Amino acid sequence: MGTPIQSIINSEDRKLFADQVASIGGRVAPSGAVYSVEEAITTAKRLGYPILIRAAYALGGLGSGFAHDETELRKIVSKALLHSNQVLLDKSLKGWKEIEYEIIRDSYDNCIAICNMENLDPLGIHTGESIVVAPSQTLTDSEYYLLRSMSIKIVRHLGVIGECNVQFALNPKSEEFYIIEVNPRLSRSSALASKATGYPLAYVAAKLSLGICLSDLKNSVTGSTTACFEPSLDYCVVKIPRWGLPV
Repeated sequence: MGTPIQSIINSEDRKLFADQVASIGGRVAPSGAVYSVEEAITTAKRLGYPILIRAAYALGGLGSGFAHDETELRKIVSKALLHSNQVLLDKSLKGWKEIEYEIIRDSYDNCIAICNMENLDPLGIHTGESIVVAPSQTLTDSEYYLLRSMSIKIVRHLGVIGECNVQFALNPKSEEFYIIEVNPRLSRSSALASKATGYPLAYVAAKLSLGICLSDLKNSVTGSTTACFEPSLDYCVVKIPRWGLPV
């Protein structure tokens, strides 16, 4: 029922995820998983500075930061190890575009793209703290379909059932890209996609987890089409983060 446990493991474990992406011709940013400060120093020498550091299996950027030298690396990795026994080191892609696709797939391998989004702040600013616009505003037609095709390809390869968020880093000067991560679940981006398109992602994802086919679900917005139709690009939605709200 729903996404297989192994699919979740393959998307969350960085080594397994990199292997899965490579098997379909995709690429992840040069990276390494470490379990101590000493291992982090060795890995950083291989990747080269600056380095993006993240605590594994953490949400909201917990235990993350950029290190420009060994001193910063030691400090950030030590803090990250307080949140997780595994720390992820990635070669910095600061300045690249951050693009997201919301994909939905049923157990019969029907797969569609619901929405794509662009972070106006470049890679390096956490998605939750970035201005996000849907649909993307600066992608060429070629770039849009290149990333859409890879999104569907990786979701099918991982065997995700339901909703999935795929994040990319795109070189602003070429069509070079890396797959940053795949979230085989509903997320903050899913909520934004639902509001932007009117497509009830949470409802449909729950039904798909029960083995129901996309073509058997009515689109609650139109009342006449089925859930297997991709939403029209007749909207423009912007999400702007706010801080300092009263508790």
